[in-house]
Amino acid sequence: MPVTPSWTDIAIRVAAILVAGSLIGMNRERGGHSAGLRTTILVGLAACISMIQANLLLSTSQSTNGSMDILRFPLGVLTGVGFIGGGAILRRGDIATGVTTAATLWLITAIGLCVGGGQLVLGTIATVVAFVVLSPFKRIGLKVPSEQKGAVGIKVPKGTDIPEIVSCLPPGSQARFTTMINGLDDHHDEFIYELRWFATDGAPSAADIARDIKAKFHVTKFEHRASIT
Repeated sequence: MPVTPSWTDIAIRVAAILVAGSLIGMNRERGGHSAGLRTTILVGLAACISMIQANLLLSTSQSTNGSMDILRFPLGVLTGVGFIGGGAILRRGDIATGVTTAATLWLITAIGLCVGGGQLVLGTIATVVAFVVLSPFKRIGLKVPSEQKGAVGIKVPKGTDIPEIVSCLPPGSQARFTTMINGLDDHHDEFIYELRWFATDGAPSAADIARDIKAKFHVTKFEHRASIT
């Protein structure tokens, strides 16, 4: 890696991060995530330019301490992206969304630093691995049984004992009673349950679960607490 990159070196590094950002960004764009193609490219480009700038400044630094201070510049960029990633993460109850998006932004920053520093092979390897993790690995993950969470409210006549609804769920599922709302109307109360069931490749879906419960009970509301990465 040359300490002072030529304009050809700089052009190659910028082009490389544009390709890397496009590959990873297109994956996020297709998924409709908040950090899509343009965001991913811009974050990677910012990291790349920061590392190129550090390379250029290193050639003007004559002392070890000065070199260490300059290298803090790209490291500060990597830390700062953590705040951007934090903004992509939302939490509702016990469900966190946007975690994969935040991790992707952090990763493209690291790739940008590698490419900007002239480590094109390392940056290429990281890009390929990231693309594989975000695309084929996602499809593999859908084949693995995953625990789904939800909540359901059912309407029952006043004075009715707490009904057992687990029989409406697939084997191995759980239905935990959490709340009773008195006086839903003059003659009925509402019971709230937390649901947990396992799904493989999206089956059974939340719609299947809701339909099965509705076949036996008067459902007032149903919530599927799905995570979005």
